[in-house]
Amino acid sequence: MMGHRGQGFKDLYAKIQPKLQALFHTRQQVFLSTSSAWGVMEGALRNLVAKKVLCCMNGAFSDKWLDVSRRCGKAAEALQVDWGSPIRAEALDAKLTTGQFDALTLIHNETSTGVMSPIGELAALKKKYPDVMFIVDSVSSFSAIKLPFDELGLDVLLTGSQKAFALPPGMALFACSPAALAKAAKQADRGYYFDFIEFQKNSEGSMTPSTPTIGHVYALESKLEDIFNEGLEARFARHLRLAQKTRDWAAKHGFGLFPEPGFESVSLTCVSNGARAGGRVIDVPKFQKLVKDRGFLIDGGYGKIKGTTFRISNMGDETDATMDQLYAAMDESLKAL
Repeated sequence: MMGHRGQGFKDLYAKIQPKLQALFHTRQQVFLSTSSAWGVMEGALRNLVAKKVLCCMNGAFSDKWLDVSRRCGKAAEALQVDWGSPIRAEALDAKLTTGQFDALTLIHNETSTGVMSPIGELAALKKKYPDVMFIVDSVSSFSAIKLPFDELGLDVLLTGSQKAFALPPGMALFACSPAALAKAAKQADRGYYFDFIEFQKNSEGSMTPSTPTIGHVYALESKLEDIFNEGLEARFARHLRLAQKTRDWAAKHGFGLFPEPGFESVSLTCVSNGARAGGRVIDVPKFQKLVKDRGFLIDGGYGKIKGTTFRISNMGDETDATMDQLYAAMDESLKAL
């Protein structure tokens, strides 16, 4: 440990910035928050919503953002699509054209359903609505797929430490556009802990507004070294390859996929347990236990689709070898059902 206002921490913070900026594909500073990603998600609402926020909703986590917005005292409206479907530009455009909104929230990769919305298609609308703040959660897709913050024209891109970064939970990372920071500076009720202007001021001195989780920053330094040693394109290709292998495993065993075709996540596969297209049906809790007995954890579905789906992650440090071990354990477990 070291003093977080001392030169040692400042040097560590400054050392990791170039790699973080390369990973975010941005010229902006990348801020570090001692919180889960939800802290920054709430902070974005407090900093950037002055009029009304449009919450793009297609799963448990994106649906929650509407509730959080209203708890923050913000006027909020839902753009709701069916679970399993992505958010599409046509529907988003129809809402934004009303002129009611000065911000929107989007979860790029909705892990409850395994759906990845087309971020390029959606971000293209920023040119048509430059005054609308585009706030994007990339918690389970960041570093698994290229997300060029500056090129997309987003206003906030946030992620957490515990998903594709494969670090322990407890830290969030985010980038803000100059327009977002300018708007935040005019907000009177943005609070303190997640005040974007405080993050900006402190980052200029290679510090954080509040006491940082120093252990996470050391771990992040190590993880960034691993990521760039592998190479970004190789990392993106690995995630896509392993996602396809998992989809192939599901098809081989008679399962369908829950997401609408063409919008499957590259970091997590949500397998349909007979919920869509009349696929195979199994006892998911029993299957989970059998897989756990063989040394692996898979998820038995989330929220209202618990039991009618199960989820298999391939994000972070997973390799062909580790995933092949999982597939073998699941093969054995299916035979034992």
